Amino acid sequence: MQLDFLRFFDACDPSRTLVISRPEDKQYYIDFAAVRGGKIIEALERTILMRARLDQPTCQLFTGHIGCGKSTELRRLQADLEEKGFHVVYFESTQDLDMADVDISDILLAIIRQISESLEAIGIRLQPKYFARLFNEISDLLQTPIEFSEAEFSLPLGLGKITAQTKESPKLRNRLRQHLEPRTNGILESLNDEVLEQANKELSRQGKKGLVVLVDNLDRVDNRPTTFGRTQPEYLFVDRGEQLRKPNCHMVYTIPLSLIFSNGYQILTSRLGGGIAPKILPMAPVQRRDGADCEEGLMLLRQMVMARAFPEASLEQRPNLIPLVFENPEVLDRLCKISGGHVRNLLGMLYRCLQEEDPPVSRACLERVIQEYRGSLMLAITEDEWTSLKRVAEQQGVSGEEGHDTLLRSLFVFEYQDSVGRWFSVNPLLKCKLKEL
Repeated sequence: MQLDFLRFFDACDPSRTLVISRPEDKQYYIDFAAVRGGKIIEALERTILMRARLDQPTCQLFTGHIGCGKSTELRRLQADLEEKGFHVVYFESTQDLDMADVDISDILLAIIRQISESLEAIGIRLQPKYFARLFNEISDLLQTPIEFSEAEFSLPLGLGKITAQTKESPKLRNRLRQHLEPRTNGILESLNDEVLEQANKELSRQGKKGLVVLVDNLDRVDNRPTTFGRTQPEYLFVDRGEQLRKPNCHMVYTIPLSLIFSNGYQILTSRLGGGIAPKILPMAPVQRRDGADCEEGLMLLRQMVMARAFPEASLEQRPNLIPLVFENPEVLDRLCKISGGHVRNLLGMLYRCLQEEDPPVSRACLERVIQEYRGSLMLAITEDEWTSLKRVAEQQGVSGEEGHDTLLRSLFVFEYQDSVGRWFSVNPLLKCKLKEL
């Protein structure tokens, strides 16, 4: 069996999200549920299935480190639900929103645009009168030609024009928000009465079991303070969480991991999660709490890499093919262990190696890349943070908002889950330096 280098190179691109509904991507997918402490995606799916049978909407929250595989898992959830007869709208909120400056009206308009665009793609064209009038008002406000008659009104087209004009202009965004803020409840009522109610009827006629909206990348909202005295995530998801919960369909929101460590966590769970705690996607473990290798996690990480090299090969064949990709099996193990189970970092280091040389990847090349990644990471660490890292290494714990922002958000520390519960470990890239201190 020969290695198709160009396909392998493309499959290792760390910016690429696997779309599980595509056969060419599905063959790359590895399920890490067995070592991540639970069937997280299955729990999200099961909740939607049960509530759909009761004809009740759901709102669920999903979080984890940026780059740990949330988007891939949401794409898997999309594929599973579509197979079971649901119409699923998946979208990356970064397409419509400026993550440094987001308000509740921005999120609602993005959701409405993506829903209506997805429905029009399957022949369901909605013409809500409220939004036709609202867009004519906005056209005057922004001096944007988006005027429609009720007969020719296109919801996604109108929203697309608004989004395109305001995303790049903070001044126009603020003007639009001031106009929409007192109308938020009216927007939500129209969304439910004129959009979602009609959409659910039309989807039912097409034999669909319901509408599911997966809002990805909202975990990337900047953790900056707002004029309201709260951080942007707290303002959006805690203070305004009840409004994000209002759409009468099945909603899954990705939220910043910082909120798990926030003083507003219980309010978040109550208002936006409906009393159900957010699902957290931890890293795939490369070590256990006692420092011993986690062979199950390492085996799955090896499979992830080798599936990208030889997607058609069986699980049994792939170990014998390692010499075609790496100088020896120890190089692959070194890559998996130094990644700490952070999927994007692992693929990023491998991709960097492939930029330098053709397979088999040498140990020398990998060590150069590791030094490069380690050096970049260490540049941001202060003396106080080194002290905090030593404490994490000793206690395997992180607490408080400050602990998250300085350690977890910066990928200095990784979170894991086992049968005992959550635990934390220093990023393996930093452990050798930590021993010197």
